[in-house]
Formats: sequence, structure tokens, C-alpha cells
Amino acid sequence: MKKSQKKSQASWGGRFSEGPSDLMLRFSESVSFDKLLARFDIEGSTAHAKMLAEVGILTKAECRQIVAGLAKILKRIEAGEFEWSESLEDVHMNIEQALTKEVPAAAKLHTARSRNDQVATDMRLFFKFACSQIIEKLEKLLAVLVDLADANKDVFIPGYTHLQRAQPVSVAHHVLAWVEMFARDLERFKFVREGANASPLGSGAIAGTTLPIDRTVTAQLLSFTDEESGDPVVTGNSMDAVADRDVFLEFAFACATLGVHFSRVSEDVIIWNTSEFAFVSLPDAFTTGSSLMPQKKNPDAFELMRGKSARLIANLNSLFVLVKGLPLTYNRDLQEDKPPVFDSFSQSAICADVLAACAAKMKFNREKCAAAVADPLLLATDLADYFVMRGVPFRQAHHMVGELVALSEKTKTPIDKLSDADVFAVCPKADKTWRGVFDLKRAFAMRENIGMPGPRQIAAQIAAWRELL
Repeated sequence: MKKSQKKSQASWGGRFSEGPSDLMLRFSESVSFDKLLARFDIEGSTAHAKMLAEVGILTKAECRQIVAGLAKILKRIEAGEFEWSESLEDVHMNIEQALTKEVPAAAKLHTARSRNDQVATDMRLFFKFACSQIIEKLEKLLAVLVDLADANKDVFIPGYTHLQRAQPVSVAHHVLAWVEMFARDLERFKFVREGANASPLGSGAIAGTTLPIDRTVTAQLLSFTDEESGDPVVTGNSMDAVADRDVFLEFAFACATLGVHFSRVSEDVIIWNTSEFAFVSLPDAFTTGSSLMPQKKNPDAFELMRGKSARLIANLNSLFVLVKGLPLTYNRDLQEDKPPVFDSFSQSAICADVLAACAAKMKFNREKCAAAVADPLLLATDLADYFVMRGVPFRQAHHMVGELVALSEKTKTPIDKLSDADVFAVCPKADKTWRGVFDLKRAFAMRENIGMPGPRQIAAQIAAWRELL
């Protein structure tokens, strides 16, 4: 047993008289989660082999054998036929050992690199891939939301502050607010992808290597290149290259912020879906019933998105706590940096898919929305603006409308049904046109400034988003 344990540790076992215990192997392995990096690890190893051949450390024949062997292993992995071994610790050694059994020249593959720069390279490749995937999903989500806004330009609802009715808005204006949020998320993931675009390969464990490698070759082969010039981009300091976890934090932050946005949208929809509001009906495919109450239709998809935001925030917090006390450079603690980002990626991706699918089938109850937005108090601020246009300072106008609201409540008379005498007594500068303020068409027609919910503004915003997307 000791012999097999020692032999299995081909990457570092030479100075040890015995291998790690079974308990230590179970405790220290990472292959159970970092095997997700297999594709990127093989890409990195393929590029590394080609560079070693270019500088003369591998022969062309050895390089061809190694590259072909790596391609075969990737096919086995993708087909689910590769046998992962916990005793080999991680994805890197599992692949290298399997390759060496088939290709003896693969014993030279780890020349001039460490698992430190190898995993740093794998993760940067992963982040570029993950960001691109989420960007693609967000683009699809944005397109669905723009369609939802377009379909509901003529549906009006109360806008809320403090969960109290505030002013009228169109459904389109509210949904376009969601679009703004997710568009910022999309830009954040582009920023993270750009930050990941530098090759650490060749940094070694901490101080590079004395061998005549060419880091720009591997950078070019792995597409770590400048977007405009196409020139290879490599990290500038070997210590920072293997210790840096900023991209992890930035990715987790982008996912956490995206999760908060999923949660806020979900909260809107959950409230709108209540019997008390009944503004929307949700697709059966993304709702569930009750095991006891047969009448229930629960907005589970939105509740789960709201809940997953906590998980995404926790992943970010986990990474901050992990990194904050570590000296340069690599420490084994950093093995624990992968589960949080893998989880953040998978949860962010599926939430984007679910929200897009739900939004595509979400229907607004026009009658319920119309009844809610008919509340004349939603236009109380418009009445204050009307008084301002007649020369009343806004603070006085605000108090005047407050008096009229109090009178409306006291007499149980809707504010737009108060008598002219009541209004003129409070605001002598008003005239008989004051009642025209309580017309929704007028209210929206008066809101055609940039960023407001006027019909022309909404149409222009939808057209602009369609062009951008």
C-alpha cells in the first residue's frame, strides 16, 4: 500500500519515504470539483507542448504524440469514459498520468511549468469561457425583456416607493428598468473577461524557469491576445501571476450583483402575482401547486431566483475571507477558490435561462392594471406641478395638494371630484382647468423628457435597445 501511494504521487513524491494516508488523500483531493477544468487543462497542455517543441525542448515527433494523446483523453472525458482517481489529487495529475501511460514522451510535458501556473492558466481560460456564456445568456434575456416591454407599452400600472402607490408608469417603463439593470451586468462580465485575458503560463511555481521558454507562444495559442492588435498578452510578475485571485473576486462580484438583480425582479413579479395585486399571470411550466391546497399556483421559479441571490452573495464572501490573510504566493488554501466560482457560474447561468423563459410567457392582466392605475392620487404630484406652472413655489404647491388630499380623505371624495370652490380656496391661482391634470394620457404626454415614461420616449428606448442587441 505504501509503495502504491508513493508511486502515485509522481509530481512530488521523490523526497518522501511514504505516501499520504487514505484520510489525507480524501481530505486534500480536488479532482471531485476541478475535473470541470479538464477541457481548459488540455488546451493549456497542448499549447505548452507546442511551445516546448518550438524552443527545442521537445522534438516535433514527441510534440505530435503528446498533442494527439491529449486529444484522445479529451474525447474520453467528454464521452464519460475517463476514470478519475482521487489518489492523483487533481485534474492536472489525472490527465498527465493517463497521458504518460499512452505516450512515454509525456513525462517531459511538465517541463518549465508548475501546477501553480498551470491552474492559474486553466482558471483564466475558464473565466473567459464562463463570462462569454453568461454574456450570451444575458443578451437573450435582454431581447426577451425588450419584447415584453414592447408588448405592454399601452398597459399602465402604479409605480411604487416604500411599497406605496406613487406615480403611474407603463409596464414597458418598469420592464425597461430591468433591462437597464441587466445591461450593466452584461458590461460587468465583459470587464471580467477582459481582466482574465492575460496568460500566467510560464510563471512556474513562483519565479519562472531557467529554461529557454517563450511565453508569448503559449499566450498566442491560447488566445490570450489583445482584442485590437492581436498581440499576445502575458502577466507581468511571476509571483502575482500565481497568487492573484482578483479575477475570481471580480467574477463572483459580477455574479452576486446579477443575483441581486434577479432577486429584485423576482420580488416585483411575486408581488404582482399575488391575488391582492393580480397584475400578472405566470406560465404553468414555471409555477407549482401545493401538496395540501389544490387552488394554489405558487411562483416558485421567482422565489428560487430570489433565494439563489443569497447563495451568490455567500460565494463572493467566501472568496474574500479565503484570500484576505494569505501571504504571497501560492498557499494550499487557494484550492478552495474553485467551488464558489463554479457554483456562481452554474447558478447565474440557469437563473438567466429561467427568467428569460418565464418573461417570454408572462401575461399582464390589463383590467386589474387599469383598475389600480385609475387611482387619482397617483397624479397628486402632477397637480402640484400644475400649481407651479401658475406661479406657486413648489414647496407651497406641495402643501396645497397635501391639504386637498387630507380634504379628500376626510370627505371620502376622490381628489379629482372635489369642487372648484374647495380647490380655489386652497390655491387661488388655479382655474377650472385643474381637473384636466387627472387624465392619464395627459400625464404620460407631459413626460417625454429623456428617461421618462412618455409614449415617444418608450418607443425610442425600445428601438434603441433592439438596435443595440
